[in-house]
Amino acid sequence: MNIGADTASAISLAVAALGPGALREESVARHVAPLFSRVLDEYRRNAYFANHSLGRPLDATAHDVAEAVALWQARLGDAWDAWSAEIAAYRGRLARLLNAPRADCVVPKTSAGQGLRTILNSYDGVPRVVATRGEFDSIDLILRQYALRGRISLRLIEARAHGLFESGDLFDAIGAGADLVVVSHVLFNTGQVLPRLAETIAAAHQAGARVLVDVYHSLGVCPVDIALLDADFAVGGSYKYLRGGPGAAYLYLHPRHLDGSMKPLDIGWFAKRDVFQYRRPDPPEFGAGGDAFLESTPPVLTYYQARAGQLFTLAIGVERLREYSLSQQRLLVSLLEKHGIAASGGTDDRGAFVVVSFEGHANDAATRCARSLGSRGVICDARGPWLRLCPDALTSTAEIERAAETLAEIMRA
Repeated sequence: MNIGADTASAISLAVAALGPGALREESVARHVAPLFSRVLDEYRRNAYFANHSLGRPLDATAHDVAEAVALWQARLGDAWDAWSAEIAAYRGRLARLLNAPRADCVVPKTSAGQGLRTILNSYDGVPRVVATRGEFDSIDLILRQYALRGRISLRLIEARAHGLFESGDLFDAIGAGADLVVVSHVLFNTGQVLPRLAETIAAAHQAGARVLVDVYHSLGVCPVDIALLDADFAVGGSYKYLRGGPGAAYLYLHPRHLDGSMKPLDIGWFAKRDVFQYRRPDPPEFGAGGDAFLESTPPVLTYYQARAGQLFTLAIGVERLREYSLSQQRLLVSLLEKHGIAASGGTDDRGAFVVVSFEGHANDAATRCARSLGSRGVICDARGPWLRLCPDALTSTAEIERAAETLAEIMRA
């Protein structure tokens, strides 16, 4: 049995049954929810609003991983032919989601941080790096540790009111001198869509700097056109909106950096030309294009693990998912407002989750609120003073109403 074909077929049939146009709750419940029956059954008593953290997997994910294991059991070393084909398919699907010019622009990684280190370690000197204070913890930690070790010169842009960033601050920092700019498309804590991203990239290029964009909190739920943005690099993963779990991450490189001019240090034997020929020319000969950035023996199960989520997102369409996400967020924001709770979300300048700010309260107020919600069956989280609630395509209106009412009860108490 070709399980991979079965996954694609099941998803295609379900999405076709939805029909064209905007997603509707009734159709999603009838045709799409059955693709997620296992996780929905396990969490049937809870309203899951942590989709911005760990995306819910399709039933097919278990079958896809089983396919990889079955190849291992049946073919042993000969399984590499099929495994390699799946890795190539993984890269191709991500290229489509990113609108990358070609599949080898996408280099599989196990984390976004691994992709960032690949770029940082490609500089011979001490590059001047500009980033924001709003980068996710792993990116922030890597940058600050590199700075402490003298590997980079780091300038961090501070947020303005309510934790939001202004593009003018980035322009000023770039103008003062930069070699690499590291920014998020959507900020992980506040959900802010970084304003004027394309202009920021253009300004960096004019100043002679390269730009790395973190799309972890946007790809799969917000349209991303990495080619149109003209970003030099991008990092992200499948943990959230691509429903592929941990470990299925990637580094994107613009084709202008795949001509051999960049000399990566973060490599392994899969970066060699003719990997399985075991030749050792001196100097080493690397694979073409993005293959020169591959590392050692890859975790092949990861790419099967990510398959169903990628296929689902491509089939249903990011634009449709974005439109539906915005409508759900607007409903949640309006319901919270009726309870006197100010919330942000549902607008073009925000990502996929609604934020309730606890600024001015105790440092752990948002975290304690998230725990209280969880104890009452509304699963969400907090980052600093921001409580985050993220509906997704599987979330019902009843669950959104439950989340608003439960939060209101906790706030009143």
